[in-house]
Amino acid sequence: MSAIFSPGKLMLTSEYFAIDGALVLAVPTKLGQEFFFEEKDDYQSLILWEALHQNKPWLKAVIDYKTWQILETNIPSSAEFIVKTLKNVQKLSATKFKNDFTYHLKTNLQFPADFGLGSSSTLMNNLAEWADIDPFYLNTISLGGSGYDIAVAKEKSAVLFQSKPEIRYEKVDFNPSFKNELIFIHLNQKQDSREGINLYKSKKKSQELVNEFSDITKKILLCNELEKFSELMMIHERKISDFIEIPTVKEKIFSDCPVFVKSLGAWGGDFVMSAKFGGFKDYFWEKGFTTVFEWPDLINL
Repeated sequence: MSAIFSPGKLMLTSEYFAIDGALVLAVPTKLGQEFFFEEKDDYQSLILWEALHQNKPWLKAVIDYKTWQILETNIPSSAEFIVKTLKNVQKLSATKFKNDFTYHLKTNLQFPADFGLGSSSTLMNNLAEWADIDPFYLNTISLGGSGYDIAVAKEKSAVLFQSKPEIRYEKVDFNPSFKNELIFIHLNQKQDSREGINLYKSKKKSQELVNEFSDITKKILLCNELEKFSELMMIHERKISDFIEIPTVKEKIFSDCPVFVKSLGAWGGDFVMSAKFGGFKDYFWEKGFTTVFEWPDLINL
């Protein structure tokens, strides 16, 4: 079987404001999603879909793509989402699902699904690369979202991303001198980003505030000192906290932490970023957060 790989992502700046065109800095993770594919000219018109989570079987489905009926599956709701997405692939592609071939398609998500590193975006990018279609458009009609995660998966690089007035992004060399001082802590839960986005959308915002997050992103990209980086991260947290009227993660959980703690992506779950300090592993472990990554273990830059 041939293979394609897309990395996961972490959004370092602009969170919810990405929707309104704030400049986002996002980085790729070492772990991502593999996609294996094989086509057989056997006049069956079938898709044999197999999805693994960390090499362990998760979802299986047999789909007739002439009628888009699910003939067999172990998880009907997940199979329905796959059908919806593959129908979109068929619409956009010049070649895929246009014949009577059997397609054996297999995915392997390398990170736990509750890590929030982009199980959907890596799938969209892999399918788009395989079918030679626009991953941003496939993502828009299948899922929605700003698309920053697609840019990271596509470029396999740190990116500066903007969703408005139209999608624009560029690869950037984000290689801060203090990167080995940065750590990432998983909060033991997957955050529903749609819920957070709905809260954000319900609040009135100004272009001036959107621009403030773009300015912070630009300053962070040029940062050479951990002290300045920490200060910018704390300013960023405070601005979002004031706007969405939710306490920062530091106020809620890590009030006695001696360094900055910043939420990444939708607030309330997934990963937070912080910096090393004496006994940092013991500190987080004692609070029940045992998944602590250092920059080189998680980030692929």
